[in-house]
Amino acid sequence: MSSETHAFEPGTRVRVTHQISNSHDESWTNTIEGVVRRYRQAKTGSWFAHAKDDRLWLDRLEMERDNGEIVILNLDQFTLIESV
Repeated sequence: MSSETHAFEPGTRVRVTHQISNSHDESWTNTIEGVVRRYRQAKTGSWFAHAKDDRLWLDRLEMERDNGEIVILNLDQFTLIESV
């Protein structure tokens, strides 16, 4: 995940670009722009050996788009976050 530390502060306007690989050696790119509401690590319902509380933990970014829609993104090494 490529980002700047201040990009996670609530109220910061960011552009998040996700890259998703598919089974055909291609990747899809999606970009979302909005204001950061919250950044946190949250556990999933998936079990993962030797992780905290025996769960898989993901970085999550909650943001609000200009139309008021709330979006929660799971961040990974293919996520680019830029301050706008």
